[in-house]
Amino acid sequence: MKHFAILFLLSFYSVLFCFAQVPKHTITGQVKERSAKTEIPFVSIIVVDGDGKNLVSGMADEKGKFSLTFSGGNKPTAQFSFMGYTKLTKTLILTEGKTANDLGTVLMEPDVTLLKDVSVTAEKSAISLKLDKKVFEVGKDILSQSGSVSELLSGVPSVSVDPGGAVSLRGNSSVLVLINGRRSGLTAGGALEQVSADQVERVEVITNPSSKYDAAGSAGIINIILKKNKKSGFNGQLRLVGGVPNETRISPSLNFKSNKINLFSTIGVRFSDYVGLYTTDQSVKQNGASVLLSQRQNENRHDDGQMAYFGADYQPDSLNTFTLAYLLNATKDHDKSRLGYDYSKAGAGLDSALNRNAESWERRNYNQLEFNYTKLFKKPGKKLTVDMQYDFWHSDKDWNLVTQKTAPALLQLPQIRTSSIGSNRDFAAQSDMSVPLDSNSVLEYGIKGENRSVRSDFLAQSETANGWATIDGIDNGVVYNELIGSGYLQLRNKMGRFSYQLGLRGEYTRVKIADRNNIYDNLKNYFKLFPTVHLGYEPAKGTTLQLSYSRRINRPSLNDLYPFNELTDFNSRYVGNPELNPSYADVFELGLLTHFGTLTVNPSVYYQHQSGLIIDYNYRENGLFISTPVNIDLEQRSGIELSMIYNPYKWLQMNMEMNAYRFRQQGFYSSQDFAFSGNMLTGRFGTQIKLPSKSSLQLRYNFSGPRNSAQSKRAAIHGIDLGLAQNLWKDRASVLFDVNNLFELRKFSTTTTGQDFNITQVFIPNGARYRLTFVYRLNLTNDQGIRQAKSGNRD
Repeated sequence: MKHFAILFLLSFYSVLFCFAQVPKHTITGQVKERSAKTEIPFVSIIVVDGDGKNLVSGMADEKGKFSLTFSGGNKPTAQFSFMGYTKLTKTLILTEGKTANDLGTVLMEPDVTLLKDVSVTAEKSAISLKLDKKVFEVGKDILSQSGSVSELLSGVPSVSVDPGGAVSLRGNSSVLVLINGRRSGLTAGGALEQVSADQVERVEVITNPSSKYDAAGSAGIINIILKKNKKSGFNGQLRLVGGVPNETRISPSLNFKSNKINLFSTIGVRFSDYVGLYTTDQSVKQNGASVLLSQRQNENRHDDGQMAYFGADYQPDSLNTFTLAYLLNATKDHDKSRLGYDYSKAGAGLDSALNRNAESWERRNYNQLEFNYTKLFKKPGKKLTVDMQYDFWHSDKDWNLVTQKTAPALLQLPQIRTSSIGSNRDFAAQSDMSVPLDSNSVLEYGIKGENRSVRSDFLAQSETANGWATIDGIDNGVVYNELIGSGYLQLRNKMGRFSYQLGLRGEYTRVKIADRNNIYDNLKNYFKLFPTVHLGYEPAKGTTLQLSYSRRINRPSLNDLYPFNELTDFNSRYVGNPELNPSYADVFELGLLTHFGTLTVNPSVYYQHQSGLIIDYNYRENGLFISTPVNIDLEQRSGIELSMIYNPYKWLQMNMEMNAYRFRQQGFYSSQDFAFSGNMLTGRFGTQIKLPSKSSLQLRYNFSGPRNSAQSKRAAIHGIDLGLAQNLWKDRASVLFDVNNLFELRKFSTTTTGQDFNITQVFIPNGARYRLTFVYRLNLTNDQGIRQAKSGNRD
């Protein structure tokens, strides 16, 4: 780790030294629509010289503002492009000795003919690096069009997804996942696997959030922004997906936008099959001898899903916008697993064998209502927003388990069935105010309240001669109530090359969890303050340094707290812990963002100190292996992250990231000492190549190095994804082919050890998937065009 630190410091000095030696020019400005004078977000910008050489490329931010730095080049021009607008080229007049060039307001015009023959160039996928966040634009990313949001996240910078669908940021699973800036039931319990990636516009990764965001998530925040219509008139698209193993998706959308009303709608229907393979080799010491188990599970999962997202923006005038939206996600899953257990003793042959056929049926109905009111004022930058969201869902899952002993003699064992029923009600309301104090200072403040109620019942029964009998007393229900009230205040200011943002957030939490049988009844109340500090410095145009600090909280998830468990595998169980406490983290980060022509570099160093860390404790009890979450004293983590984007030619884009960190854990639970130190390395490389005849190729490689802890060792993980795309019929249609988990390299191998046992598991939850996608774009705008509505608060 010491070598990493030295290498990073050298790169800092090298970057600044190189920047100081090469004369550079910086262009700044803001892109707006000519008629409505509204900002156009995320416009693609390319600066080329007189010979057509690409000097720098980038993207405007969500407010249409841009700043690009480049060097060299004769007779440079800046090209601005965005889908639905006429491509704009501006000649740059650069004065010798003058490095800063303000282009002012760049006005773009809607192009009716372009709306009919959709431009693909402006919709090209891109990873945008900013100091406070990384933005992954889904756009035309071939690998992000056909699968689920879980697959999409596996290609987002700094993000990884484990076999159970749990999301990690920089290797830390204590991450808060939001949808449209708010917490959603779609982000819990692997539900992101049920949402199609083509419904997503972009993903924002925020490693050290300001006080304006919820304090949850010690690793940071991942914000998933769903698509919303931005083009005038009637438009839409039809997306058809077919794959092997079976993956059938149909996703039509239709939108309308005028000067006061914006209607948006997307519907998705899918039928998917997944094939998984799980193996376990286990050794247990009993009376001085080793008892061995070889287990194999073949899994076939079938998921049906229907999703609808529709709503409207209404803008009675230029200062007021109302938004109402509804999201429905209904799923029906039918899974089958065949488990085989072969028992033997060391040095001897097969002792006994069992087979279990497991079959489950699950139904889930998720609903989400959203309301937003945005009030702009005549004073530029002053803004009031009011947001309300109501989530309600219901789910039920039934298992049927048939077990047969096949050796040494054939014996049918009692049939087992389990049933779980759950429901959720979650209401959240918040209001935010932004007030400019002067041209360089902004004061922001807001309040938020959220009330959540969850009910869950679980029953496990075994067949007997007299009917069905409860297993191990598993016939209970739990009620979970959570109330969080919060408020924040933060000040932003810029003084020449220096800038700062100081914030303070306060959160009151009341959590009550109780069971139907009155075995436990826990009530926890606490109020905590969460300060944030962000300091920025621009040593030169196009180069920015930022030092940031935030205090975060990681509250236990419902899965961590629930004491019930499924009985699919009679050899092991996961049991929640209602006694868990939240953990707290202090996060420090120093980052650099700079550009060298078409190369964007973003190195950073970070340090996290987390007290009360939640970690899984594995032990053996009554012949079963139990895994349950517990609190230990602390974890300290220090790391280096480097992200780079390189566009050497118009036809080639490459991106790379590397994250190396060292961690130290300390704590003691029961008879287990969790004191452990280790290193971790992750990386990702991607390239996108434009081929002749409007076709393109994309390749992505993911790597996660070995990870060890006090009780487990996980082997390195590799993964390769490949995609091809071809545009047809003047770009009105596209055909895409992609392969997820090429060569089936993505597998998870873990060895867990205890005082008297050793378990090695290999998980391949999804084999290679081959998909073919057809997209047809509709545009019904008449030749006169329709004025574009002004943008409201919702992105």
